[in-house]
Amino acid sequence: MIHHLKGKLVEKNPTYVIIECSGVGYFVNISLHTFSKLSDDENISLFTHLQVKEDSHTLFGFSEKSEREIFRLLLSVSGIGSSTARTMLSSLSPIQIKDAIALGNVPTIQGIKGIGAKTAQRVILDLKDKVLKVHDIDEVSVNSNNTNKEEALSALEVLGYTRRQAEKVVDKVVQQDSSISIENIIKLALKNL
Repeated sequence: MIHHLKGKLVEKNPTYVIIECSGVGYFVNISLHTFSKLSDDENISLFTHLQVKEDSHTLFGFSEKSEREIFRLLLSVSGIGSSTARTMLSSLSPIQIKDAIALGNVPTIQGIKGIGAKTAQRVILDLKDKVLKVHDIDEVSVNSNNTNKEEALSALEVLGYTRRQAEKVVDKVVQQDSSISIENIIKLALKNL
């Protein structure tokens, strides 16, 4: 398989680039995340994933190994193809996708165009363990209390509060005491809602 390409940037678009390597021009599909990371330098390097089907060989390029890793994990989920995975990486950064999967944040994943509730749940169910194994919990979550915060928000949504309304109150509660339990977050939030 083709691991990476290093060559002259011939053409750059939001959805693809053409890289010339030793006289051969490669058409490489990219996400908006990779597009934003690419400089306009003449020589570039991309990590790649080659998808082989009966009727086509399609090359995908990534500015970072972590983005390629997330792309490959997304392809392993039933119902997610290469175009959907690329759309996901165009809508959210690889770190945002990792966080959403690790924290079980269905609304974030469902907010991506073309992803329904069942698909979002399947992504989380299939990939949560893999994401947590590959990456330390500290790396996945900037705030160590994010899981408690997310669970508290989910509980408040079930109780009928809108996410935006609950999030403001929960953020204040968590800022006051970062080691607070889920139960106490919910109790204090309910007092302030």
